[in-house]
Amino acid sequence: MTARANYIGLAPKAMQILLNQEAYLKEQFSDSSILSTALWELLKLRVSQINQCAFCVDMHSKDALAQGETVERLIGLSAWRDMPMYSATERAALEWAEHLTQSKPVDDHYYDKLATALGEKGLVDVTIAVNAINSWNRIVKTFKPEVGNYKPQ
Repeated sequence: MTARANYIGLAPKAMQILLNQEAYLKEQFSDSSILSTALWELLKLRVSQINQCAFCVDMHSKDALAQGETVERLIGLSAWRDMPMYSATERAALEWAEHLTQSKPVDDHYYDKLATALGEKGLVDVTIAVNAINSWNRIVKTFKPEVGNYKPQ
């Protein structure tokens, strides 16, 4: 697959806005008593799987492993509902990530369930994180950077 336009070079200010959002999310997930950076990586990977973004799946798998995530949890992620290795918080966040990514409606009962599981601040941060990775997936799928060469920092 041949890469297309250099989106980072052609829109540096827009890319900086997205990178600033990533920095904000990293801080929020790191500082939270409910969320974690491990959950953030799982969310990015799961949404990327749903969106079939090969570059993003490669990137977030490698990032998660570099941060200490287990191979078993990464392999099991696409079938997380049937795997025992995810916490209640992770399950709520993964369910919400799938729900948002698939643009399903959100009724009050479902919202209340999520707010209880994640806390209102956690729900806001997970929602922003899911929307951020969906945005990245769409950008990356459009411009097709080379898959497989990503190295975690």
